[in-house]
Amino acid sequence: MDLVVYMCSQMPQIDDVKGFLSPFEALDYLSSNKADIVLLDIDMPGMNGISLAVKIKEKHTDISVIFLTGYSNYALDAFRIHANGYLMKPIEREKLEDEIQYALKPKLKPKYPHIFAKTFGVFDFLIDGKSVHFERSKSKELLAFLVDKQGSGVKRAEAFAALYEDKIYDRKMQKQFNVIVHNLKTTLEENGAGEILEMRSGELRVNTELFGCDLYRLLDGDAGAVNAYRGEYMSTYPWASITEAFIEMSDQN
Repeated sequence: MDLVVYMCSQMPQIDDVKGFLSPFEALDYLSSNKADIVLLDIDMPGMNGISLAVKIKEKHTDISVIFLTGYSNYALDAFRIHANGYLMKPIEREKLEDEIQYALKPKLKPKYPHIFAKTFGVFDFLIDGKSVHFERSKSKELLAFLVDKQGSGVKRAEAFAALYEDKIYDRKMQKQFNVIVHNLKTTLEENGAGEILEMRSGELRVNTELFGCDLYRLLDGDAGAVNAYRGEYMSTYPWASITEAFIEMSDQN
């Protein structure tokens, strides 16, 4: 069982995994918790897997059931109760993942929400899963910087200092920065995402409630985001190293 639990925990489409040695413990857990899928053996102490599946299905009609067993002669019984899969031991990871993917396909959320900021690795901004093209790279970097600030208001001078480390925020550069801001605003509006950018009292911010973000998911403890992080955060932007260090420190704790 431990091996199956471990294999499931490594699958990006699975957020949380619970393992039980007793069918009664599993039933008790499901009496007050939801699950999308259950993996059952046939031979278990106190109740066989077919009977357990029937009891689970009585209360959770939409739950998916996959049997992992060494007995081939129960396959017909399994499919009579509308099992979603029947794998013979020893369990191969690829076959298990295929069965789980198939069983969960109707229930899986899209990989990205309608609007999504990808911060792991190289920053990308996606609309319906497609990258948005920014005419100016600094406009894209400005958006990344605001995403990094997680909705906090940022003064224009502060944003300028992050994007132009070696330049002075004089009148000439203020005009140039205004072009960057305008270009960002225009690009977002042209792609139907203009509402995420807010400009008030000389400050810029993003409305974090209007888009998804892998960083935000990670900070909320989302298991899928935690597993997806590979040690790189907005790797092309030097200012992002502060948040990257924070993520690493949080992960160690």
